Amino acid sequence: MTITDTRELIIDAIRDRKGRSITLVDLEKIPGASAQSFIIAEGTSTTQVSAIADHLRERLLDDAGIKPFNSDGNRENSEWIVLDYGDVWVHIFLPEARMRYNLEELWNDAEITDYPDLD
Repeated sequence: MTITDTRELIIDAIRDRKGRSITLVDLEKIPGASAQSFIIAEGTSTTQVSAIADHLRERLLDDAGIKPFNSDGNRENSEWIVLDYGDVWVHIFLPEARMRYNLEELWNDAEITDYPDLD
């Protein structure tokens, strides 16, 4: 599976659980970046943030046989969960936490693509 295929599967899985404000931060041309890309999305509640992360784990394992190398985020107070798939890191935020950490601004020298919400 190519990195493009992995990105598309991740975005599709986020949309399965009504994740919103999906952004791809392409870090491939950034020297020293910790990954080739970040995919950033939002859930409207801590329950939805957890549901998106859980579904993403299941979908990538079932469809592509891919497990995250690591993940972090408080399951009971899920303001931000990050899943590390090696070349692709997925960040799922509550809107307030996303604004606070502002990863898009931190990596503003990368190519950034916003995906429209489906509803």
